[in-house]
Amino acid sequence: MPNGTGAVVAVCGLTSEARIARGAGVRTIAGGGRSTALARAIEEEIEAGACGLISFGVAGALVAGLAPGSLVIPEVVVHGAANYRTDPRWSAALAACLPGAHRGMLAGSDSIAATREEKVALHLATGAAIVDMESHVAARLAARHGLPFAVLRAVADPLDRALPAAALVAMDANGGLALGAVLASLLRDPRQLPRLLRIGLDAQRALRSLDRAHRALGVRLGYPDLDQLSLDVIREDVLRGPFP
Repeated sequence: MPNGTGAVVAVCGLTSEARIARGAGVRTIAGGGRSTALARAIEEEIEAGACGLISFGVAGALVAGLAPGSLVIPEVVVHGAANYRTDPRWSAALAACLPGAHRGMLAGSDSIAATREEKVALHLATGAAIVDMESHVAARLAARHGLPFAVLRAVADPLDRALPAAALVAMDANGGLALGAVLASLLRDPRQLPRLLRIGLDAQRALRSLDRAHRALGVRLGYPDLDQLSLDVIREDVLRGPFP
């Protein structure tokens, strides 16, 4: 069960995202695109006494108007037939600190949506505005264990950007840069280089946006003291009594 004293666990895909999320009251996981290993790591953190899970990192846009660096605080995570709601109090706390952030839905995917056609199809199937590969794993486990869950993502990949082959192999199993795989792909097709450089610049823009967001959110990534909120509601009801 959640408690107000444990650490918030930031569930990320990349080690660069995890470095940004790490801080007072926050533990981090970098999944590296491996859903089974990510789920195992999250379970271990929950057993260690996590008070809540937040999916934190970059995402791909499924709709127009979300430029690189745009922050999104989803209210629902969709994966297949499953829908997971984020904690409304935690999401509201994030939005209060990040007034320019977008709201909406997020699609969880077990693979990278690389082309505009794939992104449009995913949006039409789910209604989601962004996609990532970690949120649905964290959402499922948060629901299973009764833990508060939130999402904060920054767009790195806009709708009209098609990812070259080198970008699809850029993440290693630990969430770091698979430099050897990237160089091998570039050797096979050097024409990818300009697009890959642009993708790198957009990813850096998204990471800077996440870093600014973390500084605005402060300790435990905006996690509200949910136990204290419940007590405040009880006190307010007692003081108000049965009268309007």
